[in-house]
Amino acid sequence: MSTEAIHDLTRALRIDAYTPDAQNRSLPTIIQGGMGVAVSSWKLARAVSQTGQLGVVSGTALDTVIARRLQDGDIGGHIRRALEQFPVLSMARRVLRRYFRPTGRAKGQSYILVPNLSLRPSTASLELSIVANFAEVWLAKEGHDGLVGINYLEKIQMATPSAVYGAMLADVDYVLMGAGIPAEIPQLLNQLASHKLCSLKVHVDEATTAYSIGLDPQILIGGGLAPLRRPMFLAIVSAHILAAFLAREEATRPDGFVIEGPRSGGHNAPPRGDLVLDEDGQPVFGPRDDADLDKMAKIGLPFWLAGGYSTPERLKQAHETGAVGVQVGTLFALSVESGFSKVVRQKLLTELAVGQLVVRTDPLASPTGFPFKVASLSGTLSDMETCAARPRLCDLGYLRVPYQRAPGIVGYRCPGEPVRNYLRKGGVIDETVGRKCLCNGLMANVGFGQTRRSGYQELPLVTLGVDFEAQPK
Repeated sequence: MSTEAIHDLTRALRIDAYTPDAQNRSLPTIIQGGMGVAVSSWKLARAVSQTGQLGVVSGTALDTVIARRLQDGDIGGHIRRALEQFPVLSMARRVLRRYFRPTGRAKGQSYILVPNLSLRPSTASLELSIVANFAEVWLAKEGHDGLVGINYLEKIQMATPSAVYGAMLADVDYVLMGAGIPAEIPQLLNQLASHKLCSLKVHVDEATTAYSIGLDPQILIGGGLAPLRRPMFLAIVSAHILAAFLAREEATRPDGFVIEGPRSGGHNAPPRGDLVLDEDGQPVFGPRDDADLDKMAKIGLPFWLAGGYSTPERLKQAHETGAVGVQVGTLFALSVESGFSKVVRQKLLTELAVGQLVVRTDPLASPTGFPFKVASLSGTLSDMETCAARPRLCDLGYLRVPYQRAPGIVGYRCPGEPVRNYLRKGGVIDETVGRKCLCNGLMANVGFGQTRRSGYQELPLVTLGVDFEAQPK
C-alpha cells in the first residue's frame, strides 16, 4: 500500500477529522497502531500523520533499532539528520561515534550489542535510549504539523523513563502504553516536562523491598532547557475495570483509553477465568473478555476501539458506542511504509492474497506468559522444527525480569534463555516450555536480525492481528 493509498484509507474511514476534548485539544478519529519492534516506523507514522490522523511510532527497543540502523550505514542519512537536531549535540555525537559505520557492516559481521536494561543503567545506556527515542519521533514529525505518538510496553519498565524523556524532547504529541497497569505514567510525564528528577516503580520477583528506576534529566542534559510540552497519555487496556481503576485518581488518570480486543496483534490480555484451549491449542476468549463499552462511556474520558475496526462500517459502530474513533494496526503493518522487511511483507501479502495466511494466538510463545499472535510463515520461528534448530540464548534481554537474589541484590532472567541458566536463577521449568525469543525474532522482522559468530542468522517471528477485512491491494 502506497502513501496515496493511506490517504485514501484514512479519508474513507474518517467521519470527522477531529473531535475536541474537554480541554479543546484535537483528538484523532484514527490511531495507527504502535507495532513493534520498528514495524510502526517513523516513515509509517509520518505518512499517517500527514493525512490528519495520529501516526504512532513503536518505542520498543528503539535503542537497538537506532544502533543497528547506524551500523548498517544509516542509508539516506536520516538518523544523522535527526541527531544534528538533538538539543545536546555532544550527547548525540557520542552515540554516533559508538555505532555509526559509514560503509555498513562487513558481510557476516555481527551487530554490536547495546547495554542490557538494568535497574542501574550506565550513562551510555541512558544517552542511547534518550537519543534514539528523540530521533524516531523527530523524523516522524519532520516537515509537517500533524500529530505523532509513541507506543511503549509497560512490562519493559526499566526502559521507560529515559525513552519517554527522549520522545518528549522531540515534542511527541501522544504517549500510549499497554501490556500492564501504567498507573505511574501521568505523573512521570508531568515530572519529565519540567526536567525533574523522577522514578518509576519496577516489579522484581521475590522482592522483600521496593525497587525503582530513576532518571535525573538535569545531570544527563546539563540543564538550561525550557520546559517541555506534556504529551497526552492514552492507556491501552482490555477491560473497563482497569480503565475505571486508572481514572478514579488524578495521579493515575490518563487522558483517554485504547480498548484492545483479542483480535489485535502482538500480546493479548489472557482470557478471564480458567485458561481453556481450543483444538488448535489457542486460548478461548468469550463475552467476559469484551470490555463493557457502556461502562467505558460512563467513565467520561475519550476512548478508541482496537482489534477488528479497519472498515468504515466498524468505525461507525465504534462511534455509536461513544468511542472517539478506532485504532488500526494490521492494515498499516502490511503497507509499504511499515518497517517489515520486503521479504517478510511479500510473504504475508502472498499468503493473504490466496487466502492462506494463518495467524495463531500462541499461549506459550511469549516469555511474558501473555498470549501472543504469531503468523504462520515458512522460514520463520513459527515453524516448530525451525524454532527448535535455533540456539537458545538471550542477549537482547528486553523481556528479562529482575528477581531478588538477596535483599538489595538483583539478578535478571528470561524464560526464553537456556533452560539450565533459567533454572539456576530460580526459575521454574514449566515457564520455559514453548517459549520463543521475541526480541531477536522481532528484530529480524524489520531486517535487523543478528548474525552470530557461528554463522547462524536470526530468523523472523512475525506477529499480526487477524483483521483482514480491509486488506491492501
